[in-house]
Amino acid sequence: MIKVAIVGCGLIGLKRAQNIQGAEVIAFVDVDISKARNLAAKFGKVASFDSLEAMLQHADPGIIIIATPHNLLPKLIETGIKAGKHILVEKPAARFAEELQGFEALAAANNCKVRVGFNHRYHRAFRKAKELVEEGALGKLMFIRARYGHGGRVGYEKEWRAIPKISGGGELIDQGSHLIDLSRMFLGNFTSVEGHADTYFWDMPVDDNAFLDLKTQEGQTAFLQVSCTEWKNMFSFEIYGRIGKLEINGLGGSYGTEKLSFYKMSPEMGPPETFMWEYPMQDDSWKVEFSEFLLDIKQDRIVTPGIADAIENLKIINSIYKKSGYDYNA
Repeated sequence: MIKVAIVGCGLIGLKRAQNIQGAEVIAFVDVDISKARNLAAKFGKVASFDSLEAMLQHADPGIIIIATPHNLLPKLIETGIKAGKHILVEKPAARFAEELQGFEALAAANNCKVRVGFNHRYHRAFRKAKELVEEGALGKLMFIRARYGHGGRVGYEKEWRAIPKISGGGELIDQGSHLIDLSRMFLGNFTSVEGHADTYFWDMPVDDNAFLDLKTQEGQTAFLQVSCTEWKNMFSFEIYGRIGKLEINGLGGSYGTEKLSFYKMSPEMGPPETFMWEYPMQDDSWKVEFSEFLLDIKQDRIVTPGIADAIENLKIINSIYKKSGYDYNA
């Protein structure tokens, strides 16, 4: 059974550990060793370390899961690859696209798979939506319209996500990276990037809202908004084709029950035939994503989303920040 080490023992590190199946967690790593020990205590006889290097001297995992603040991700990816380990790294994988340059070649040279953790691809509604699109149920896709937002919390402006040198940005690089990734999954690469980010409410040097207008070479459009001044958490993702529409609402929990609606147009047009799926059960996207990564490794598949996807995602994010006057790379 393949062995797993988890670097970063906060909420996401815990969530990752809880959703591993078909593998064994053997080590937790965090610069705050108490966090690593606390997580290790929850999972039985699991070792704890205060650095990736120390862990690699004493343990031999096949997979390293990296769930740290953004500024630490690239160096940890590089260290893991050079040690010959497969990597599952949380989105966005870096703060700037250039931080990931050369990593694909490095991974190939070391026979390593690197998957970027865009778990939203694996929500039940998106799995079903992808199936319908691939079956041609919508015909040729025309555009996507999506919104994703939350309302922050007391002290949000003082958290690490509000510190540019750590996060590399605010709401756009946080929830926005998910919407960009999902849009790329359906429409492919974007060749035209317009939009802006701004800080409307929170007293912090990073953006709290962003608005994007992205176009493919063929003119297909993704119109996206992300916000941490939403107040009531919300998620909406609509995919429009020539003969139908898919609408996904909610992600479970505070975002509301996950639902997928399919509006199928008839040749006569008029009111569409409507099909609906509702997913009130526990989100299994993290578990499915990890299972897919195991298949990447066992079947020697091309990893999607991988480093190339993260680079394309970050190019869009970095471009919008530059257009909006946020110089996070200063």
